[in-house]
Amino acid sequence: MAASFRPDIQGLRALAVGGVVAYHFGLTALPGGFAGVDIFFVISGWLITTHLMQEIGETGRLDLWRFYARRAQRLLPAALFVILVTLAAGYFILAPQEQALYSRGAMFASAYAINLWLLRWSFDYFAADATSNPFIHFWSLSVEEQFYLAWPALLLLAAWLRPGRRTAVAVIGVAGLASFAACLWLTSAAPAWAFYFSPLRAWEFAGGGLATLAPVTLPRHRAWLRPAFGWLGLALIAAAYLLLSEDLPFPGWYALLPVAGTVLVLLSGAGAEYTGKQTNWQALGPAAALSLWPLQWIGTLSYSLYLWHWPIIVYAQMLAPNLTVPQRLGCVVLTLALSAFTYHLIENPARRGAWLTAGARAFPDSIPGARPVRAFPGLVLVPALVLTGAGVAVGYANAHLATRNIGPEQRGIQQAAEQPSIARAVDKTCLLDSRTVTPKPCVFGATDAAHTIVLFGDSHADHWSTPLIEAARRNDTKVVTYLKSSCRASRLSTFNAVLKRDYTECDAWRELAIADIIRRKPRLVVISEFSIGNLTRDMPAASRAAEIARWQAGLRSTLQAFSQAGIETAVIRDTPINTSFVDSCVARALWWRAAPSLCDTPRADAANDSTAATERAVVKSVPDTLYVDLTDHFCGPAACHVVIGGKLAFRDRHHLATAFAETLEGPLERALF
Repeated sequence: MAASFRPDIQGLRALAVGGVVAYHFGLTALPGGFAGVDIFFVISGWLITTHLMQEIGETGRLDLWRFYARRAQRLLPAALFVILVTLAAGYFILAPQEQALYSRGAMFASAYAINLWLLRWSFDYFAADATSNPFIHFWSLSVEEQFYLAWPALLLLAAWLRPGRRTAVAVIGVAGLASFAACLWLTSAAPAWAFYFSPLRAWEFAGGGLATLAPVTLPRHRAWLRPAFGWLGLALIAAAYLLLSEDLPFPGWYALLPVAGTVLVLLSGAGAEYTGKQTNWQALGPAAALSLWPLQWIGTLSYSLYLWHWPIIVYAQMLAPNLTVPQRLGCVVLTLALSAFTYHLIENPARRGAWLTAGARAFPDSIPGARPVRAFPGLVLVPALVLTGAGVAVGYANAHLATRNIGPEQRGIQQAAEQPSIARAVDKTCLLDSRTVTPKPCVFGATDAAHTIVLFGDSHADHWSTPLIEAARRNDTKVVTYLKSSCRASRLSTFNAVLKRDYTECDAWRELAIADIIRRKPRLVVISEFSIGNLTRDMPAASRAAEIARWQAGLRSTLQAFSQAGIETAVIRDTPINTSFVDSCVARALWWRAAPSLCDTPRADAANDSTAATERAVVKSVPDTLYVDLTDHFCGPAACHVVIGGKLAFRDRHHLATAFAETLEGPLERALF
């Protein structure tokens, strides 16, 4: 079990970081590149279990202080350097409120606890707003460090119960199975916990640990299994990169692809000390390919590459939202350059130097009466604690400074983005969550009003509640809302990005809501929904055409249901979609002393004019149905604007800011009353 350098593991590191970088840099050919993190987890489980079991076998104990000092010496200096540089760059790129938020993330990243902070704030790794967080990638490093805290204790428990490989396999196996079972359950029930919480990722480390303890008898006598294991493992990793995507429930069952693939490659390269025919068989495996110098070079830089790639792409996309291919290649070159610099001048010297463990020599034997260094084992961690404390302190100070830099204009942007619609301000559950099926009609206005209008749809109907409710009040009309998050009024079954599956709750809610609305016999049903053009813009042409055809049929079906019941319907054209999150972009523009128009989006990209024409045709084909188009209040011929009349028009990429929505009361009243 002696630890030795394995070029194939270095090559695996290259594949892992390559997948992650490709995914984050927008290489759509590898939609599952994020699974590279899982490869790292398995490798860590293999290596750490190997080292710890070797020490337990030789000495019967573990020098935990030394173990943790070595981990800190390997990881902390480069991580702290990247955190500090990212914070410094963020001062010039991020708006002050973003600086304040992400500086807190830097604090937790420095303490290897950012995964817990992300859980606290419910950050979704695959959500669009996650692309603004320059420290979110530290979640995996936090999970790994937390694994280092628990794993030695687990192996010591196994040795205490009964020394030997079999007991270790049993203990690791039980822990791994429990972790995997909990991960499977929570991938559906609470995806963020399954993704970020280290005990629920422990099974991936356990896979590597079990692999290093696996008996070598079978591969020794059937040497052809080694190359077979290796190539099958690489095939599974390739399948993960090519077939997985952010739309699938992950980790769960799907994480078995990269985990099993990595385990098989590790087993394939194990036991290379065998000679004769075994060596010949070994040569037929993937180890030779994984040992090629480009992979070895990338593998050597893998830690620094992982640290640098994410803040570079985050900041680049803030400075140029629509990065061209040459610009993305430029980001790759910058990432490689900074990674090489960090490796050669910080990471490697720190790992090879002794300065981080200098505390262990604080009491040299040459001093008369000095106690042996063994009496002060915790001193080896003092430099690590100093570095961690420095990162936390700088993050805290930066957050405090950023908060002081939030001026009246910045605060006004923040307040405008946070102000809820009238419907949600009265009762936030008027906009139902993803899992609720039973409709919740919310009534606004006098119960004895002469007329009733129903507002029906998703959050894009909700943001119209602000002008609609006020216009209705002035026309002796009450408004009843039927609203559900991410659920269209059109009879169209869709995929839910939060639930990572077909949105069956939406289909059930929609039918119940339509039936309830028809029973109410309102004067008018007002429908608005997230434009199908937004969802299909990145689809291949054939798929896009098929999806739009399904949506046309679904919209027509909903409108006909009301028309046949003798109820008039008005469809409000959807709002434009912006390239960036408007509140953050405008706040940055103000910080840069630039005009908010910097955040405007070309009309061709924002307005979905072709989809609107299709929608208008469907509406025109159904009796008693009206089409309301207020797009000219957002867009000119060339661009759609983010600040209109001095007010923030959108609170994110596509939802109306409430204060601006109030200004649309007049146009909406003229269209509907």
